[in-house]
Amino acid sequence: MYANSTQKRNWTLTADELINLRVKHNQEFIATNGAHIDNQSYFLNPYEESILLRQYELQLKEFCKRFEPQMPPYVLGTAFHYFKRFYLYNSTMNYHPKEILATCVYLASKTEEFNISIQQFVSNVKGDRNKAMEIILSNELLLMKELNFNLTIHNPFRPIEGFLIDIKTRCEMQNPDKLRKGIDEFLEKSFLTDCCLIYSPSQIALAAVLHAASKAQENLDAYVTDSLFANSTQMLKPLIEAVRKIRSMVKNIPEMPDKNTIKALEKKLERCRNQNYNPDAEVYKQRQLRELNEDDEEEDTNDQDVSMMSTSNFE
Repeated sequence: MYANSTQKRNWTLTADELINLRVKHNQEFIATNGAHIDNQSYFLNPYEESILLRQYELQLKEFCKRFEPQMPPYVLGTAFHYFKRFYLYNSTMNYHPKEILATCVYLASKTEEFNISIQQFVSNVKGDRNKAMEIILSNELLLMKELNFNLTIHNPFRPIEGFLIDIKTRCEMQNPDKLRKGIDEFLEKSFLTDCCLIYSPSQIALAAVLHAASKAQENLDAYVTDSLFANSTQMLKPLIEAVRKIRSMVKNIPEMPDKNTIKALEKKLERCRNQNYNPDAEVYKQRQLRELNEDDEEEDTNDQDVSMMSTSNFE
């Protein structure tokens, strides 16, 4: 349950805490990598990083929507959680979002038991699929480590089903299923905000239901006050405030800058990114080769040890 989950304990924060974490890791990257660079505008600032992350969140959404076979919505939700969590503690200048994005979706597919092979997965990727496979598999363990192996995600989809069943039972609304389209649209937009890092799945679910009801010109106020919280009125005020803020966040998603601005930021990122984690950089390829050779040497040593043990058993 969410109340006892790592999601609530480790990954539910305030808006100010989110800002502070993002600024901190932006500044840490610049402090580590900018010692010999006089012009600090060479690097992305926190606002520029946020624009790029929003751009890649849109790409994540589109990738999941066009995925074949059709991807369940909870895989999309889990992938968004992973992506947002990863960049709370990492700068885009260390790990490029285009490489982490696909890894988040792949790991979410496995976690949520959407059973597809890596070959099936990369068949949905445009461009060099062998390269995409290598990047995804090489980043998978990194992603899990950065998530502290807290892989279970509580999405709002299950609470929504509970609310719809409850509305059918305790409310006079005709055909509550007519709210589904508005609910789905709201949730899709909510993943482009920080809602899932600030509020509980049930709060987001209720905000989605009330938003959809409002669009359908249905009033669920009496259901919330007289049915949901009839015996716990002290919880009503903070819930109403949370729902109001969630709906406001979804309503006021900032517009993306024009394409030229995005292209300029992409070029800036390519220029200032950590080449140690750039699969196209020579330093990255050399590091991968060294690690591969070290693994081979370790295997050879282990094989020799096993061989010696086996020989000694017969002496």
